[in-house]
Amino acid sequence: MGNAGSVDSQQTEFRAHSVPLKLPMPEPGELEERFAVVLNAMNLPPDKARLLRQYDNEKKWELICDQERFQVKNPPHTYIQKLKGYLDPAVTRKKFRRRVQESTQVLRELEISLRTNHIGWVREFLNEENKGLDVLVEYLSFAQYAVTFDFESLENNVENSMDKSKPWSRSIEDLHRGSNLPSPVGSSASRSGRHSTLRYNTLPSRRTLKNSRLVSKKDDVHVCIMCLRAIMNYQYGFNMVMSHPHAVNEIALSLNNKNPRTKALVLELLAAVCLVRGGHEIILSAFDNFKEVCGEKQRFEKLMEHFRNEDNNIDFMVACMQFINIVVHSVEDMNFRVHLQYEFTKLGLDEYLDKLKHTESDKLQVQIQAYLDNVFDVGALLEDAETKNAALERVEELEENISHLSEKLQDTENEAMAKIVELEKQLMQRNKELDVIREIYKDANSQVHTLRKMVKEKEEAIQRQSTLEKKIHELEKQGTIKIQKKGDGDISILPVALASGMVPAGAEAAAGTCVTPAAGAASSVPLPPPPPPLPALAAASEAVQNGPVPVPVPPPPPPPPPPPPPAPPLPGPALDTAPAAPLPPPPPPSAPPLPGTASPTVVFNSGLAAVKIKKPIKTKFRMPVFNWVALKPNQINGTVFNEIDDERILEDLNVDEFEEIFKTKAQGPAIDLTSSKQKITQKGSNKVTLLDANRAKNLAITLRKAGKTADEICKAIHVFDLKTLPVDFVECLMRFLPTENEVKVLRLYERERKPIENLSDEDRFMMQFSKIERLMQKMTIMAFIGNFAESIQMLTPQLHAIIAASVSIKSSQKLKKILEIILALGNYMNSSKRGAVYGFKLQSLDLLLETKSTDRKQTLLHYISNVVKEKYQHVSLFYNELHYVEKAAAVSLENVLLDVKELQRGLDLTKREYTMHDHNTMLKEFIQNNEGKLKKLQDDAKIAQDAFDDAVKYFGENPKTTPPSVFFPVFVRFVKAYKQAEEENELRKKQEQALMEKLMEQEAMMEQQDQKSPSHKTKRQQQELIAELRRRQVKDNRHVYEGKDGAIEDIITDLRNQPYRRADALRRSVRRRFDDQTLRSANGTEITM
Repeated sequence: MGNAGSVDSQQTEFRAHSVPLKLPMPEPGELEERFAVVLNAMNLPPDKARLLRQYDNEKKWELICDQERFQVKNPPHTYIQKLKGYLDPAVTRKKFRRRVQESTQVLRELEISLRTNHIGWVREFLNEENKGLDVLVEYLSFAQYAVTFDFESLENNVENSMDKSKPWSRSIEDLHRGSNLPSPVGSSASRSGRHSTLRYNTLPSRRTLKNSRLVSKKDDVHVCIMCLRAIMNYQYGFNMVMSHPHAVNEIALSLNNKNPRTKALVLELLAAVCLVRGGHEIILSAFDNFKEVCGEKQRFEKLMEHFRNEDNNIDFMVACMQFINIVVHSVEDMNFRVHLQYEFTKLGLDEYLDKLKHTESDKLQVQIQAYLDNVFDVGALLEDAETKNAALERVEELEENISHLSEKLQDTENEAMAKIVELEKQLMQRNKELDVIREIYKDANSQVHTLRKMVKEKEEAIQRQSTLEKKIHELEKQGTIKIQKKGDGDISILPVALASGMVPAGAEAAAGTCVTPAAGAASSVPLPPPPPPLPALAAASEAVQNGPVPVPVPPPPPPPPPPPPPAPPLPGPALDTAPAAPLPPPPPPSAPPLPGTASPTVVFNSGLAAVKIKKPIKTKFRMPVFNWVALKPNQINGTVFNEIDDERILEDLNVDEFEEIFKTKAQGPAIDLTSSKQKITQKGSNKVTLLDANRAKNLAITLRKAGKTADEICKAIHVFDLKTLPVDFVECLMRFLPTENEVKVLRLYERERKPIENLSDEDRFMMQFSKIERLMQKMTIMAFIGNFAESIQMLTPQLHAIIAASVSIKSSQKLKKILEIILALGNYMNSSKRGAVYGFKLQSLDLLLETKSTDRKQTLLHYISNVVKEKYQHVSLFYNELHYVEKAAAVSLENVLLDVKELQRGLDLTKREYTMHDHNTMLKEFIQNNEGKLKKLQDDAKIAQDAFDDAVKYFGENPKTTPPSVFFPVFVRFVKAYKQAEEENELRKKQEQALMEKLMEQEAMMEQQDQKSPSHKTKRQQQELIAELRRRQVKDNRHVYEGKDGAIEDIITDLRNQPYRRADALRRSVRRRFDDQTLRSANGTEITM
C-alpha cells in the first residue's frame, strides 16, 4: 500500500486491479475464508476486527477486493537495498546527488509500508537476513552526522571535531545491562561485534560529511523517526529497538535537527518510551550519551537551550514540557525524582516557567501546570516531617479520647436502651391492661343491658297486675264476682252464682280454689311468669287447710357445694358411716434416716455409729511394719476403741524422735517435707500413678495455678466457696472430674489397703476429689454461680436490642410511608406485565439497587431518595426512628433464649441443692439476690420473643423461617444503601451545578470573544468537535504501560488528550494552587483598582 515508485506506476496498478471489483462473489464458505485471511493480514485490534466481522457479505467482498487490489508490491529488501545505496562511500558526488533526490520519497513509502502492512512484512523487514533496523539506524546516523559536526565546529576547531564527531564510531555503553527485554529474533551477532562493524564501515571522510550535509537539508531525519515509531508500535519491533545498541541514542541525537517538527516528534516518542516499563532507564542512558557526544557540561543542557530559543514554535514547547514532566516524575523512587527535578532546576527551568506563566497557549499552560502539580516541594516536605510527630501525638491523644468517649457512649446507649425497653414494656403492659379493661367494660355493659331488660319486664308485669286488679274491682262492683278475704291475707274470687249455693260440686271445687293475687291474674289472662310467690311453708299450710286444692311441686334441693341446711339424721348405714369422715389413722412410722449421711464417714450397718475415715500419715523415713491383728471397722462398735482418739495423741508425741529410733536400716536420705519442688520431682519418680500420664500432668499444672491444698479445694467445693476458688479455676477443674473408670481404679486401690502415701500428689488429690458427694452437681452449681452475673450482663443488652428494634420498626410511621412509596413505584413498573400486588417480601428491598435507569447512571433507590426529598421531606429521616437495628442484627435470639433456659436450669439445680443444705448461707443469699434478676430476664426474653414475632408478622414474614439475623440486616442494608444514595444524589447535584456554572462562564467568555473576532467562533467550534471526539476515544490513564502492539500510539494519543499527572499530584499541589489562586485574585483586584 503506497509502495509504487511514481504516479505512472500507481495508475498502472489501478488499471490492473480495477477489474476484480466486478468479479462475482464466491460461495459463503470461500468468502469467509478469504475474509479471515484479509483480517489477519490487516493486524487490527480486536474491537476493530469485531466491527468488520459484522459486515454483510457485500461489504466483506468489497473489502477483500480492495485489499487484493493494493497488495504489497515492494518487498522489504527493495527499500533496504536503496538505503544501503545511499550509504555506499564509494559512490561519486554526482551519482550520490542523483540517487538522494528520491531518498525522502523512499523513506515515506517505507514508513507507510511499516505502518499499514501486516505484521509479517514488518518481521521480514527486521529479520536477521535483511537487518532492516540496523540499516535504518545507520542511515539516520548518517543523515544527522553533518548537523552534529557543524554544531561542534562552532565551539572547537575542525580537526578536533573531526576526531570527536563520530556518533556511530563511539563506544556507546550498552543500554540494556541487566534489562529483561528480549533480544531480536534471529540476531546472532554480539553487540560488541556490531559496534566494530559500524565503526569500520562508517569511517568519517570529507565526502561523507558533504553527503550528510546534503541529506540533512531534506526531511529524511524526520521520516526516519516516523519509520522507527511505526516499528516500535509493534511489541516485536519495540523490543528490537530497545535492545539495539544505537537506536535510542540516534533518536535522542535527532534533537540536534533544526526542524522544530522533528524535535517535537522525537520528544513525543521519547516521552512515550519513558512510560513503558523499563523505558525510563534507557532514555536517561540515551541522554547520557547525548551529553558525551555533544559535549554538554550538564545533562539536558541542549534540551533546555532549545526550549528557551524555540519560543515561537508552540508545538515543540508543548512536547518539550511534556517530556520534561514525564522524564522527571514517571519514576517511583522519591529521592530520584527530587534529583531529576533538581537537575532541571539548575538548568533554570523554574525561572523560565515563571516567565511562561502568562503564556497565551492553553496547551502549553496545561503542560506547565501538570509539571507544577507533580513537583515535589522539598521545603514543604520538611515542614510536614517536622510537624508529623506532633500530629501523631495529637492523633494518639484524640484516639484515646475517642476510646473513652466510645466507652461512655456505649454505657449511655445501654442505659438509654434499658430505659427504652422499660418504657416499651410498660407500654405493652398498659396495652394489655387496657385490653382487659375493655373486656370487663364489654361484659359489664352486657350485664347492664340485661338488667335493664329485666327491670323493664318487671315493671311491665307490675303494670299488668295493677290493670288486672282494677278489672277485678270493676267486676266486683258490677256484681259479677265476689271477693272473700281470709285471715292469712289470701283472697278467694267466687262467682256470684257460686256464692248463692247454686253451682254444682265440680264447679265449686274448681271455683273454690285459693289463689293469690298473682294466681288470680294468671287464671284470667295468659301472662308471663308472675313475681315470686309467698314462702313455700305458707303455701303448703294453705294447701293443707283447703283440703282438695292441689299443691304445687316443690323445687329440687340446692346442690351440695354451698353449705346445705341441716338435714334430718339419716337412718341405718348412713349414720354408721358418718364417723368415718376424718382421716384414717397414720401408718406406722418409717425407719429413721441413717445418721451422718452428709459427712465423709462410713456406715456399715443400720443403727451402728459412723466411723470416721482416718487420713494416712506421712513419715520422713520408711518405718517397719507392726504385725498386729487389726479389728475391722464394723467390730469396734461398743469397744474401748470407739471412745479413744489416737490422732490427738500423735499431736502430743515427738514423732521425729520416734521415727529416728524405729526407722528401717535401708533408708534413703531423709525426706524434708518443706524441700524444694526439684527434690519432690526427683522423689516423685518412685510414686505410684493410677491416672493417665497426660491427664495427671495437666491436673498438676492446674493445681499449681490454684496454689491451694487438696483439703482446701475440697472444702471450698463442699461449701461452694467461690472466694477461695475463682470461677476460672472451677471451670478448669471441671475438665478433671473423675471418670467412672478412674473411680473404680482408685476404689480398688483403696480396698486392697495399699498405702495411700505411695500415690502421686495428683492421684491422692483425685482420690479425695472423687469422694465429694454430688461432685458434678456442686461443680456445675459453682460454675453457674460464678458466671451468673456475667451471663445476665451479657444477655440483657441483647434482649433489649431485640425489643427496642422490633418495636421501633413496627411503630415507625415514616418507614411505613417509605414502603408505601416503594409499593406504588413497583406496581407502576410491573402492573402492565405482572399485575398489581398488595405487598412484597422484605428481601425485595435489596433489589432496589439492581434496578437501574435507562442511562445506567442511577438506580431505583436513587430515584426514591429524590422523590422523598422533593415530595415527602418529613419522612426523609425515617432511619432515625429505627433504634438499635444494627445491634439487633447481630443477636441470635434462639441462642439467647437457650441461654436463659440454661440459667433457669442452673437456678433450679441450685435450689435443689439448697433444700439438702439449708444451712448454707452462700446458696441462700445467691438465690435471694438473683432469683428476681432471672425472673426479670425471663420476662424480657418473653417480651423480646413476642415483640419480634409481632414485628416479623407485621411485615408479612414467617417468624420460624426469619430469625433476627435475617430480619434486621435487611433494614440495616436498606438504610445504608439509602444514605449512600442520598449522598450520591447530593454529590451529583453539586457536580451538575458546578458544571452548569462553568458552562455559563465559558459561554459568556466565548460570546465576548465571538463579538471581537468572528473567525474565532468558527475555530472554537472546530476545537469543541475535536475535543468531543477525543473524549469518546479516551482510554485509561495508565502511568506505566506494558509493551504490546499499539502501546506507543496509545501512549502518545493519551498524552495528547490529557497531560501526565501522578496520583499523588493533586494532594501535594492543593495548597500551592490555592496560594496561586489567591495571588491571582489579589492581582486581579489590583488591576481592577
